Amino acid sequence: MKHFDEAATRAPLGFEKLVPALRAAFAAEAQVPPRHVHSIETAGADKGTVLIMPAWSDAGFLGIKTINIFPGNSARGLPGLHATYVLYDARTGVPLAMMDGNEITARRTAAASALGASFLARSDARRLLLLGIGRIARMLPAAHASVRPIDEVTVWNHRSEGAEALAAQLRAEGWNAQAAVDLEAAVRSADIVSCATLATAPLVRGEWLAPGSHLDLIGSFTPAMREADVQCFAGARTFIDTNEALQKSGDLLDAIAAGTLRAQEVQGTLADLCRGERAGRAGDAERTVFKAVGSALEDLTAATLVWQHTA
Repeated sequence: MKHFDEAATRAPLGFEKLVPALRAAFAAEAQVPPRHVHSIETAGADKGTVLIMPAWSDAGFLGIKTINIFPGNSARGLPGLHATYVLYDARTGVPLAMMDGNEITARRTAAASALGASFLARSDARRLLLLGIGRIARMLPAAHASVRPIDEVTVWNHRSEGAEALAAQLRAEGWNAQAAVDLEAAVRSADIVSCATLATAPLVRGEWLAPGSHLDLIGSFTPAMREADVQCFAGARTFIDTNEALQKSGDLLDAIAAGTLRAQEVQGTLADLCRGERAGRAGDAERTVFKAVGSALEDLTAATLVWQHTA
């Protein structure tokens, strides 16, 4: 069995390749069972969550990701997410490779965010607001720039020093980036608002979102997590990555309970968009929302690219 460390996993996953690969994968067929979710509680430690996410396809690959999410790690100076990915031959069950699950998760999440924006953000969207400073947030400018003419990046975080540090890092990489202290003002001026946090209370308010803006919600993935208030969905066209989001997303569940969104009003999934079965943005003035909870199909697609890069 081959082993791909972080650098080897990252190398084949440039967004110019990964975003189109995800588009093709969502348009095709694959087997993606519901994820297994387990709460982890041990004496004297913060609560964690373990996700087990399998997927396989007729291309001959089977993959299983195990992902551990411990939000309390930020106080310890540790990442809140750790993951491993194992790729198998789907015809024989033989293990093929162990890959860096953190890199796969972050890059496929950012790529799915950009894939959603390729259908839903205005074609001239250039001002990107990031909420969050973690591994995924750091990748979002490059991901979105692969589908939209991003030339201005603003970073907000509940810890202002974290936002300043990420903005400085992005500037060093060549981005026109700055940190924001006033979240409301930053949201009001953004073309794309991308939330990549582990928040359990809403951060973005619907009244702040400008006409024509695109709200991208990719951080929360359980009913207890939420990044947007219920008004973010009122008057907007809402899309989801998979139907699993309707059971897993606290943002959607809250909006449905409040009546600002009805489940039958969700416009479609990424598969619907990629297959041309649902239309994306219909006009420059409408507001759009994309809510993702992640899919094992995305992991399998990324892992297959890594494997084929060495074949």
